[in-house]
Amino acid sequence: MSPVLDTTHIPSRDREEVVRNAVWESVVAVDIDHGPPAEDISVRIGLGTVGPVRICSARATAVTIRRTERLAREDEEPAVFLGLQVTGSSLVAQNGRECVLRPGELAVYESIAPYTLLFDEGVDHHFLRFPRAALALPDRLLRDSTTVALGPDNPVARLAFTYFSQLAASDDLHQGVHADAVVGPSVELLRALLTTQQGNSSLARAPLEATLSLRITHYIQEHLADRDLSAARIAAAHDISARHLYAVLSRSGISLGDWIRTRRLAECRRELAGPDGRLRTIAAVGRRWGFVDATHFSKVFKRTYGISPRAWREQNRARSRT
Repeated sequence: MSPVLDTTHIPSRDREEVVRNAVWESVVAVDIDHGPPAEDISVRIGLGTVGPVRICSARATAVTIRRTERLAREDEEPAVFLGLQVTGSSLVAQNGRECVLRPGELAVYESIAPYTLLFDEGVDHHFLRFPRAALALPDRLLRDSTTVALGPDNPVARLAFTYFSQLAASDDLHQGVHADAVVGPSVELLRALLTTQQGNSSLARAPLEATLSLRITHYIQEHLADRDLSAARIAAAHDISARHLYAVLSRSGISLGDWIRTRRLAECRRELAGPDGRLRTIAAVGRRWGFVDATHFSKVFKRTYGISPRAWREQNRARSRT
């Protein structure tokens, strides 16, 4: 992985801030306490992405990394981190447990709970960040899997270490069709590692199907403003057919078109009632949430809420003045 940050050419007085900003913007918000004085700090970080998976490969002087309770509480996208120890050793602490990682070992920890990473000997480590929702594993299983050193004595862990080390180091796997091809296997391998470690390999497939409806509706909610949101696109994002998509939603009592329209109308209603709604035309608010035809938007809004979008906006404007 090509380095995107090397402190060699950064003035010593700026190194701590530069490193902090790079980690916060690209990986996760954490407190970073460097061991040596500013002039002796040395950090070399390479960053990459494979679909929704973020990768950070780091070599650095001694450092302690803390995810505080406040930062964990403010997490907007819960994630599961996979840490791979390349050389030296490190300590991972979370949920009242801790483990020491040695070369060839790996461990997971979560972004939604405080953790500490201690690198007394310096850093030579790969960090991979997976969206928690993509793994679709029970909360209890994930909690029980954190801060457990998994090494060569575990055949799945041995395979995972080799695989994810290659994934982290290979730039050509981070682009185009190659990246698209390895997203699914990467998620499945981590799922297999965690479920077999907990002695329940039957979970490796079941939760994906069991949580499919939830993951689909979450995806739709995140892309409500996209005009090209369609059954085909939603199905492709979850590696299923459109027919399977409709079947899954039907079992949850959801009609896709009605569900999308209802939530888009709710977003329009919320925006029109707020300060931003007063800065845009009614038609512009509708277009922002996928209603291209202004007349149609006004009709479905009034049919749903019993009031026109214009009257709704004026009503809320009057309330804000009282």
